[in-house]
Amino acid sequence: METTTAALVGVAGGAGATRLATETAAVLARTGASVGVFDAAFATQGLSQHVAGRIDPDATAVLAGDADPGDARHDLAPDAAGDLAAYPAFAPFTRLAQAKTTEAARRFETALDDLAAEHDYVLVDTPPVAANQAVAAVTASDAVAAVVPPGDRGVDSLQRVRGRLADVGADCDLVVANRQSDAPPDADLAVPADDETGIPVTPVALDGTDAFTESVAALAESLFDESIAVDFEDDSVLDAAREKLA
Repeated sequence: METTTAALVGVAGGAGATRLATETAAVLARTGASVGVFDAAFATQGLSQHVAGRIDPDATAVLAGDADPGDARHDLAPDAAGDLAAYPAFAPFTRLAQAKTTEAARRFETALDDLAAEHDYVLVDTPPVAANQAVAAVTASDAVAAVVPPGDRGVDSLQRVRGRLADVGADCDLVVANRQSDAPPDADLAVPADDETGIPVTPVALDGTDAFTESVAALAESLFDESIAVDFEDDSVLDAAREKLA
């Protein structure tokens, strides 16, 4: 089955799934693809920080049944070779609660199908699997990647998330060690920390050629079986990832 939708699940708070989702989307858009990033991380609403201008309606309004997905769209990089769009969550507590209901979770699959019809690829910024919208994200997406922060907290949280994924009938297709130069034994690949530690004006992977962007390209290739034809400073990271995941 072709993979066109993927949930990036932060195994713990602060794992960096939001940044990885936007950067992975950017490196795919760099190839000319149309890519969307949908926000299911309602507690942090981190994707909204990557968006300029007013956010109304937002992703929670879509899941609450008050808006269509296209109404919540924001273009992140109008000058990209492809199409890079974000669908952020930015809402008061009452609507967040509405977007977390079981009825809203049932709407999630329909919304994801609509976005998949609009874009070549869709990434879902997903929190640890502990709420209805996170369960909907991992069960409705074609692939699931667990994003693991450095240290023991990340290792311990990964095991918990693996168990929760199994409980809801979802697979963990890929484990990404974020902000780490080398992949630990439980991870399939690693993405090193970027020099830009804040929120960049536009995603770094739109035009980067360093080890960070190369590792993000390896992540995109692994999730979607899409070859990223970009010249990097050193192709060793991408080549190693391709060999490991072949």
